[in-house]
Amino acid sequence: MNITASAISLNVTDPPASAKFLIDHLGFTEKMSADGFVSLDRPDAGLNVIYLRTGLKSFKPKSAAGSAGEGLLVVFVVEDIDAQYARLQGEGVPIVTPIETEEWGERYFQMRDPNGIILQLVQWV
Repeated sequence: MNITASAISLNVTDPPASAKFLIDHLGFTEKMSADGFVSLDRPDAGLNVIYLRTGLKSFKPKSAAGSAGEGLLVVFVVEDIDAQYARLQGEGVPIVTPIETEEWGERYFQMRDPNGIILQLVQWV
């Protein structure tokens, strides 16, 4: 098997709001969109992020059609975590977990997008 691309698909109330957050603050670009759907790309991220509006009739399987959010973290490993933290604070991004370092060397912080998705930036130190 040869995997040629990866994506995470998240069900949210307002896909354009979450897409704008990633475009404005994390440098993603819109790859394609339609009513209730936005696909974002950033070649160095290793995956595309797709937002689907909750309640789309085309969503399958129906058992997984609820909203993304509780218990979900979308994590990106970055360089210079402290500079990213300062930049995003300066941009007014809602930080929900201030920067901290775990004993195993994970330095991270968490932010919330307009649909409540928690995004985490990490640097291994």
